[in-house]
Amino acid sequence: MNGKEILPSDQILPHKLLIIPLYGKPIFPGIFTPVMLGSDADVSLVERSLSSDGFLGLLLTKKDDMENPQASDLFSIGTVAKIVKKINLPDGGVNIFISTLKRFKVKKVLHNDYPVTVAVDYLDDTNHKSTDVKAYTRSLLSEMKQISENNPLFSEEMRLNMVNIDHPGKIADFITSILNIDRYEQQHVLEMTDVRKRMEHVLVFIKKEQELLRIQKKIQNQINDKITKSQREYFLKEELKAIKHELGMDVDAKSSEYRRIKAKIEEIGFSADVKEQIDNEVEKLGLMDPNSSEFVVTRNYLDTIVSLPWTAVPAADIDLKKAHAILEADHYGLEEVKERILEYLSVRKIKQDTKGSIICLVGPPGVGKTSVGKSIARALDKKFFRFSVGGMRDEAEIKGHRRTYVGAMPGKIIQGLKYVKAKDPVFMIDEIDKLGASYQGDPSSALLEVLDPEQNIAFRDHYLDIPFDISNVFFITTANTLDTIPRPLLDRMELIRLSGYINAEKLHIARKYLVPKSLDRHGLKKSQVKYSQKTLLAIPELYSREAGMRNYEKALDRIHRKIARRSVIEEIKFPVEISPEDLETYLGQPKFREEDTLAIDRPGMITGLAWTEMGGATLTIEAIANPGKEGFKLTGQMGEVMQESANIACSYIRHIGADHKIPLEFFEKNQIHLHIPAGATPKDGPSAGITMASALLSLATNRIIKKPIAMTGELSLVGHVLPIGGLKEKVIAARRHKIKEIIIPEANNKDLEEIPENVKSGITFYPVKTMEQVVAILFAKKKVAGPKKPKKR
Repeated sequence: MNGKEILPSDQILPHKLLIIPLYGKPIFPGIFTPVMLGSDADVSLVERSLSSDGFLGLLLTKKDDMENPQASDLFSIGTVAKIVKKINLPDGGVNIFISTLKRFKVKKVLHNDYPVTVAVDYLDDTNHKSTDVKAYTRSLLSEMKQISENNPLFSEEMRLNMVNIDHPGKIADFITSILNIDRYEQQHVLEMTDVRKRMEHVLVFIKKEQELLRIQKKIQNQINDKITKSQREYFLKEELKAIKHELGMDVDAKSSEYRRIKAKIEEIGFSADVKEQIDNEVEKLGLMDPNSSEFVVTRNYLDTIVSLPWTAVPAADIDLKKAHAILEADHYGLEEVKERILEYLSVRKIKQDTKGSIICLVGPPGVGKTSVGKSIARALDKKFFRFSVGGMRDEAEIKGHRRTYVGAMPGKIIQGLKYVKAKDPVFMIDEIDKLGASYQGDPSSALLEVLDPEQNIAFRDHYLDIPFDISNVFFITTANTLDTIPRPLLDRMELIRLSGYINAEKLHIARKYLVPKSLDRHGLKKSQVKYSQKTLLAIPELYSREAGMRNYEKALDRIHRKIARRSVIEEIKFPVEISPEDLETYLGQPKFREEDTLAIDRPGMITGLAWTEMGGATLTIEAIANPGKEGFKLTGQMGEVMQESANIACSYIRHIGADHKIPLEFFEKNQIHLHIPAGATPKDGPSAGITMASALLSLATNRIIKKPIAMTGELSLVGHVLPIGGLKEKVIAARRHKIKEIIIPEANNKDLEEIPENVKSGITFYPVKTMEQVVAILFAKKKVAGPKKPKKR
């Protein structure tokens, strides 16, 4: 750096150099600088250099985005450097301090690939003692002094170094290295050995830098002038405000906003810590320029706060008879839901408090979960707010965005409270089982605080960032299945199951609710369309075999649309009477027929019961035996649990084969194929265990199960029948398909008590503990003793 050669003679410099490629800018001679090397190849190259003479060659790459460049990818003129010190870094790389000595030119490439090794010739500066060079030196130092005085990036150390360098060529090199010049321009300077031309070239760069600084200074002055003008306008506006204030006039829109928000805040009784934080925001609003973006953000924030219902809710007198009447008028059945709501109201009436509750309505689509929420709000005489979280992937939708983000807003909970303007509304969170998760967060985790009575007394929305009590909110969530709801979230809710409806219930619902609603929606009067009882029963039987009522309602809408169209086009005689025979005219060919259910007409076939998100369903399990190599094949999109259950069933039937006179070679000389139809529908679970075992036994013994019977139960490897879930939904499905006998696990006897009498009526239940009992029921020549008839309540 001080311009003195470290080596006494050029003869000592090596003529064979290991090359370090430079990807940024070239390094000029006479510089002492650190170089950081990270790759293993570079570290190895440094070690090789230190073990010999400690010299390295520095060559700039022709492109700045190359990896492991070859000799052809490097410029031919560079700088030789001596490694002064090496420091090992924690990540395995090294930091070397080098002193650059002299220019060199590649004479011959000794090793082309990385690390490149070359033979070099050293280049001496020429034309450095002329009078012109002295003049250029003074000019360079003078011009650089002007630049360094106006640029804070030039340190005092740089200024001293320029003065202390005694060699003209090195002065030009040093100035080039500190100016903001393109890498190729710097390489061009490095390749100049004529000192006079080099200094002349550098002087041009300095002039360009001075011009750039002049423009920069001009822009800075313009900005300063604008700031000065803004300050002057601000003081004049403040004087104008003072005059208006003395005259009793409205000062400005900002002042009126400030007074409005201030007055509202004084009306609300905040706690001390919340009041302090809000007062700070109000004071900030008073100091802000109304035209600034921060003013709008702070005003919107304070508007949100004052719009929320902070006042405690007084305990209201509750009329239980009125609430019960509303629930009965709005929904048919659903006794468990109604009972739970009336229990909640009774507790509130006794305690005289306003605390909310958290329940989860679980059931297939179309059974009335969402409409139950509205009915509960009516019965409680509360405001109702509903939002769906199906597919939601961002936890900020629940807890809001922080105010640092542009367009930030509160989460759905605070938005709902702001909308209903009540502290104790009914909130319905729909489709809670369909929450998603992404890199933006997990909304189900955010709901943990919302749905926890111990935590939601001080719910902290990210946008508000102050505690807000939401414990008075009555939360109702809905789901089709519990499998996808996280366990911690599930534990915070009281579960109420809404099973599907049987046809008799659908008849009542259609007659009392759906038909009048659909007629009104299509501009028809109740007296203009008449349905017989047989017609209302034929619609679910032939067109909408589902757990809920959604497709039933669509069928009614379709009938009424056609009647409305006919009444516009032609004159028709009212009332229009819809008979079962007319349904094909209005709804087309039936989607379901009696013969659609697979008949049990050969060995290896049997009916099982299943539970799905859409409610209960029947499954006809089929098994056949093909002569050939021993094997067991499963089809019908069975999940892992169901496949294991099928293998257990096969192993058990082989185990008891001798007791039922099944030849040993039946399994050894046949490939058994077990299939569950509707192959496009995924199926899983262990509850079809006894059904699959019965199908295999029927096949192996070549006996047909003639009686219309269905079954459900998990089978253990030693023949025990284990309990299952979703019994109510499965019984409803069996009734829908006119099955009169059902085999169930004995452990599920208790669940029969929870099934309504109208669902169980006419069905014989066979509780079993072992598979042998199942076999006795299926293949008995006479009626087996011990069936369980449903008790009348």
